[in-house]
Amino acid sequence: MGDPSAVAGDLAPTGTLRAAVNLGNPVLAHGTPAEPGGVTVDLAREVAARLEVPVEFACFDAARKSFEALTSGAADLGFLAIEPARAAQVTFTAPYVVIEGVYVVPDGSPFATPGDVDRAGVRIGVKQGSAYDLYLTRTLQHATIVRGADGVTAFEDKGLEVAAGIRQPMTAYAARHPGTHVLPGRFMEIRQAVCTTPDRRPETVTFLHDLVEELKATGFVAEALRRANQDATVAPPA
Repeated sequence: MGDPSAVAGDLAPTGTLRAAVNLGNPVLAHGTPAEPGGVTVDLAREVAARLEVPVEFACFDAARKSFEALTSGAADLGFLAIEPARAAQVTFTAPYVVIEGVYVVPDGSPFATPGDVDRAGVRIGVKQGSAYDLYLTRTLQHATIVRGADGVTAFEDKGLEVAAGIRQPMTAYAARHPGTHVLPGRFMEIRQAVCTTPDRRPETVTFLHDLVEELKATGFVAEALRRANQDATVAPPA
């Protein structure tokens, strides 16, 4: 994986690895800013351990805020879904985990599958700046996106036809709210990756790529998900 000291100087120039963590995605992170946990936190700690530097967590409640911390220089390492809208400002590894974007609708909705949703007059609540916001923005032809602090909050507050989100929390939401259900299937596959900024040296990017592949292959990622009580799928080898 190259010279760890050279990678450390490039990836953690302050001497501490500053990792941006999105506590708004419960599949990837949980806890509090003072005591975060989850697969992304475990990955950041492992990167820091390999580089023999301390790690510091900057925790946010939305992916767009993690993205902003990374691109502004406030963080060195991030954990974001691979999306074309981010690719100019972020360098991604291959994904380490794959999660699904799904829709919640009221019972009695005319929609039977995710493909039915893209119709004129249909309003879809999304979390602003999320991977599924970016994906739906570039793929929907007829439906209207309504952005908010959370997709289900917009869905409830504005009486929308559809809410978009990540399968695990959306399934939990529907279970807590009789009269709603998750549509069968998914509207997107969300490929979560480790990322940094494009100005890193090639050996740094290679180090991150190789480490992610190692941690998938050895069961590290699967075990981190198990400890966090998450059933997401470990991404296949790159």
